[in-house]
Amino acid sequence: MSHYKTNLRDIEFNLFEVYRAQEYMGKEPFADIDEETARDMLAEIERLSVEVFAASFEEADRNPPTLVDGEIRMPQVMKDGLDAYYEGGWDDLYRPPELGGVAASMSLRWAVQELLVGSNPALFLFIGTLMPVILHQVGTPEQIERFAKPALEHNWGGTMVLTEPDAGSDVGAGLTKAIPVDEERGIYHLEGVKRFITSGDHDYAENILHLVLARPVGAGPGTKGLSMFIVPKFMVNEDGTLGERNGVVATNLEKKMGIKASTTCELTFGMDQPCVGYLVGNVHDGIRQMFLVIERARMLIGTKSTATLSTAYLNSLEYAKTRIQGPDMTKMTDKAAPRVEIIRHPDVRRMLMLQKAHAEGLRALLYYTGWVQDQRLLHPDDPSWDKLDDLLLPLVKGYSSEKSYELLATSLQVFGGSGFTMDYPIEQYIRDTKIDTLYEGTTGIQALDLFFRKIARDQGQTLMGLGGQVLEMVKGGPEELATERGLLGKALEDLQGHVGVMVGHLMGAPQAPDELYKLGLHANALLETVAEVVIAWLLLRHAEVALAALPEADKRDVAFYEGKVAAARFFARHALPKAKLRRAAAEHEDGALMDLADEAF
Repeated sequence: MSHYKTNLRDIEFNLFEVYRAQEYMGKEPFADIDEETARDMLAEIERLSVEVFAASFEEADRNPPTLVDGEIRMPQVMKDGLDAYYEGGWDDLYRPPELGGVAASMSLRWAVQELLVGSNPALFLFIGTLMPVILHQVGTPEQIERFAKPALEHNWGGTMVLTEPDAGSDVGAGLTKAIPVDEERGIYHLEGVKRFITSGDHDYAENILHLVLARPVGAGPGTKGLSMFIVPKFMVNEDGTLGERNGVVATNLEKKMGIKASTTCELTFGMDQPCVGYLVGNVHDGIRQMFLVIERARMLIGTKSTATLSTAYLNSLEYAKTRIQGPDMTKMTDKAAPRVEIIRHPDVRRMLMLQKAHAEGLRALLYYTGWVQDQRLLHPDDPSWDKLDDLLLPLVKGYSSEKSYELLATSLQVFGGSGFTMDYPIEQYIRDTKIDTLYEGTTGIQALDLFFRKIARDQGQTLMGLGGQVLEMVKGGPEELATERGLLGKALEDLQGHVGVMVGHLMGAPQAPDELYKLGLHANALLETVAEVVIAWLLLRHAEVALAALPEADKRDVAFYEGKVAAARFFARHALPKAKLRRAAAEHEDGALMDLADEAF
């Protein structure tokens, strides 16, 4: 039986009841897929994820890919899953129409990715469609014809190659160099070592396109001196046929805590033979080009975290409904009292609602961001949608990954000792999900990005605009949610106060640089508060939709809508009061931690 439990009902609730995506699906620029087609696609993707993708989740974890003589071998069951994905034409959803793809909304694309990446994240990471799609955006016409189009036609793999052994999050410290061979044609030889390269090598695809950051000889320091290069595993002839092996080799397959089936590699460039790289777009604009990949990857990681917490919750819920242990709490003194399902115990109920409220809250944040991306495409001349998307991205990536990993321990707790065994999937979920707080920029980096680039550089305009929408909800709504709206209003005030403290430190830094330390000590806390205020607002919007739908709901949907209201109320009462504590901590920060001698730790 599949480990993977989807929540298609909640996905469709987000898409069609809250954000009303059907009102613009089937119209430009999303003309190819209307509501009916979208629902059919989601039903089929749910089947694919549960029956096919999930089939290798456990098996490939226990018997992962191997590195043999510089070549990585994948288990056949993983190849079968990828075959089903490509044979179904699902990669068409992620390529632009001019490259044979379909015009679909971003929110629908993220829904498909949620179902697939939740069922088997390691397997999904082998899909390399993103790299040629990005190359289509920034490559030269010749590079598009020679690399991007055949990559999509033949389902080549694709990687983003940034990290080096001595330059992890500090990408600008990278030492991999690019030696010019024919600058006019953008041809270089690359030399260096990169590590932690997801899907860096495997034997499924006939070729792999690596997008590599390297520093051309003579270029300046830091990220501004980096350029991006196309490095194919096998050389590509001008007619599109494959030539000899390029000088890029997997020299190590990382042994990891989780996602063991994902081939996380060390790649060495130019070791035994020249490694040919082609300057992307024939321009030295590497970090901007690579961020087109990074931003999509960060959103995917938030999607992965959300999907994993959701299936973990649903697994623990199923267990709690069937596991019988202990009497009802009101009959504890009655030795003859019947034993009950553990879902009847208060602490288990609390843990279940804690998971439900956050799983649905993370999904609400994900699909709100997807809806914003839809609006960006619907209104390309309005820059406010771009700015809002930028503001939300560190929340989706940073908060979702942290909260998912934290609450997976709660999922396991519901199972008791059984959860600690491999009889249930929770222990693997935990191992597979920890990487999400580290991938594509740690949570600390997401928090600094949120404050410096998305709030301070914007002079708080986008955050204030979003806060204005939150304030509108605080001012009025259904009487059933009056207490929760009051809590939201207080948390919004505390958020504003927290931002004010941070801005004060920033303004004081030119005269007292140590003020930046105080800011850094509370950046993660600010990210948490921003995310929880936004999620509480979104869940209360969901609750309003549910309350309006309840009078006409059929019997099956009554429980679903009641659950939406309960989750919103629980989240507001459980999460929002923490904003006051975080604000107070920031206000009382004296920076003493940074003055403490290293030896005192």
